Formats: sequence, C-alpha cells, structure tokens
Amino acid sequence: MVFSSLLFLFRFLPVVLILYYMLPQRCRNYVLLLCSLFFYAWGEPKYVLLMLTSITVDYVVARQIERSRRNGNRGRGWLLVSVIYNLSVLGFFKYTDFLIGTVNTLFHTSIPLTGIPLPIGISFFTFQTMSYTIDVYRGMTTAQKNWFSYGTYVSMFPQLIAGPIVQYKTIADQLQHREETSDTFAEGIARFMAGLGKKVLLANNIGVLWDTVSTMELGTLPAATAWLGAAAYTLQIYFDFSGYSDMAIGLGEMFGFRFLENFNYPYTSKSITEFWRRWHISLGAWFREYVYIPLGGNRHGVLKQIRNLAVVWILTGIWHGASWNFVLWGIYYGMLLILEKFLLKRLLEKLPGWLRQCYTLLLVVLGWVIFAFDDLKNVIVYLKAMFGGTGVGFADATTIYLLYNYAVLLVICILGAGTLPKRAASGLVNRLKADSSLQVILRLGLYAVIFLLSTAYLVNATYNPFLYFRF
Repeated sequence: MVFSSLLFLFRFLPVVLILYYMLPQRCRNYVLLLCSLFFYAWGEPKYVLLMLTSITVDYVVARQIERSRRNGNRGRGWLLVSVIYNLSVLGFFKYTDFLIGTVNTLFHTSIPLTGIPLPIGISFFTFQTMSYTIDVYRGMTTAQKNWFSYGTYVSMFPQLIAGPIVQYKTIADQLQHREETSDTFAEGIARFMAGLGKKVLLANNIGVLWDTVSTMELGTLPAATAWLGAAAYTLQIYFDFSGYSDMAIGLGEMFGFRFLENFNYPYTSKSITEFWRRWHISLGAWFREYVYIPLGGNRHGVLKQIRNLAVVWILTGIWHGASWNFVLWGIYYGMLLILEKFLLKRLLEKLPGWLRQCYTLLLVVLGWVIFAFDDLKNVIVYLKAMFGGTGVGFADATTIYLLYNYAVLLVICILGAGTLPKRAASGLVNRLKADSSLQVILRLGLYAVIFLLSTAYLVNATYNPFLYFRF
C-alpha cells in the first residue's frame, strides 16, 4: 500500500483518522501502532514478525544499556548486541544475493541465489532503531519504558516505508505529549496534498518519458534523446521522493507529530556539497552523526578526513541498494565531495552563481544515470550516448516526437523543482494579507484541484511506481 493509491486515500487513511480521533489521547499510540502494523502487513504480512522482533530487541537493549549506566557501566556490550543484530538482519535480507552473485561472477561458481524478497522499508526502520540505541548509549536520550510507545515510533506508517529517517530523540517528547490542533491538522492536509500532486501529477507523468527512453535500444540513442531521458529521471526521482516525504510529513502533522524536513530545493544548489545538504537531509544527518563524526570527522588531519568521507560515501551507496552501480554511485559522490573540499572550493566561489548551478546540475544528472541502471554495462552505454558516442547523430524523429509531447511538462517540472512557485505563493499571500478569507478560499481551491486531478489520474493509472520502495 502506498500513499498515492486509491486504497490508501479513500479507505485506510479515513478509517485510521476516525479511530484515532474517536479515542482519548491515552489510547492513540495504540491505534497508531495497530494501524501501522496492519499497513505494513498489507504488503508483506510475513515480515510483521521481523519488525516486532526488531522493536523488542532494541527496546530491551536500550533498557539494559540504561540499567548498566546506572550501575556504573557504559553498556557497550548491549550496544554491540543492537548493532550486530540490526546489521545482520539488514545484511541478510538486502545483501545476501548480491554477495552470492558477486562470488559466482568472480569465481565462476553456480551457488544458487536465495531469492528472499526484501522487506519493505527495512533500510529506513533499521537505521531508526540503531540510532535509538546509540543515543541511549551516549546519554542523549532516555530509554522508552513503554514498549507500545517505542513500537509506535518504529512502525509509524507515515514514515515507515521511505522515511524521512526520524531519530527517536527528535520526537521522544511527542510520543507522550503531543497536541493535535485544527491548525496543525489543516497544515498536515495541505502538506500531504502538495506531496500527492508532486508524486502523481509530476513524478508519474515525467517518469513515463524516462521509462520510454530507458527501454529503447541504448546503443542507438541519439545524444539529445539520451539527455531528455536523463533529465526526465532527474526530475522524476526528485518529485517522487520529495513528494513522498511531503506526504509523510503531512501525515505526521495530522497525528500531531513534527518530523524534520527531508528536502530543501536541492536542484538550486551551487555545489555538490550544497546539494547533499539539501537532498535526503535525514540520511545525510544520520551518516554524519553515527559514522562520520565517530570516525573522527575532520579533526585528525586531511588524510583521515578523506578516509572518513570515503567510508561514508561507500556506505551511502551500499545503503541505497545491493548492486555495483550503487557502490559506484557512492564512490562518484565521495570523489566529487573530496575534490570540492580540498581542490575546487576556492575556484567555485569565484564563478558566477548560474555557472556553479549548471556545474552542479550536470554532475547530478550524470550521477542519476549511474543510479538508474543496475547493470553497469547499461550505465556505460547510456553515458556514451549522452556524449554522442553511439554515432547516430544528435537527434532524430523520435527526439522531436518526445519533445513535442513532453516539452510543456518538462518546463513545469523544471520550474517546480526550483523556488519560483514558493516565491510566487509568498508574493500572492503578501498582496492578500488584508483579506485572510480570500487566502483561505484560494488555498482550499488549489488543494481541492490537486486532489481531484490526482484522483482522476489514479482511477485510470497503470503507471504509479515509487522509486525508493526498493531501498
């Protein structure tokens, strides 16, 4: 079940909201927990037990760490139990077949793959549970004494499938003391509708262009067609993932939670360093806090800083998927960030802003090509096509046809990925500041149109993927 589905919009969510607000506050965590487990079980009922086990292991470990600290010990052994358990579960389900396939390729063996399906959202909830026990160990938060409250944190359906990665310490107080107000609920609806529009109206439609190009014979793609496809995927993955994050944050607000932002107009960045401060913010914060800084960060000289960055970005690539293209993608960004930090920073600062933004977007688009294809041979062929290496010219009749059909949508998506819509909305609000009722009417009208258009699309939709589902 995904947020951008009729089942979720017209059945699951209304029922959950009714149950949630019918009951007194002391019962609401129980409602969220049970409904979240049902939400997860809808897609993968056999993995609910895995999630409950993970919840219980880290709940017990955190209590034991806190007990050890009271007795004068740090509880390091208990922390190791949590880290080893979580990484073992993640490693088994996500990377076993990848390792077997690599061994088969290198040593020409024929070890059969396990074929075990990947539990949805395992990369996200595993990182959440690990951050919880680590923070308890560090003394940055106290262990949750109520298993049901902790279970609600881990399984909460708004952020369960694809984040943002919510650290326990950021919502610990909200689990027990949150205030659901009409204003917060209204803001949640607005945020959810904005995300729904991004996902259904923009990501899904521009994704058709990428799907069309990526399934062509890659070795015969003209350069312009290859660039059109790469631009489409660049826009699709942004509106797909940021739209889902918006829906998650909006849902959280409907239930009284405040999740941290996960995107901040990343395609307006003027360096790769800035891009990664704006893209998937919760993942970057997790690796910085739990890997980069514990390794030493930038405190022990240039060589160790380079090593720490390399480790973080190889792990970032591997986190995204069990395939060599993700490893290459992590290495690619690690190298770019190292180059910017130690060689290119001063040069970039001297360039005009528009040129720095072009430089960043060019590298980001190339990075998404690496990200998009599991087969490294396809990555090489596609990149070759983008730079005219196929020998079939710059454009052909198919290029013109695709441009004719998608030019308007491309322009809308490009404008939507920047700050222009936000600035235009702010300007309109300032003009209507004296007429608050008109502001309300316009907002309601806008979100009603988004919802109706999205629903109309979903009624007949055959193309409604969610790219980060596989992570």
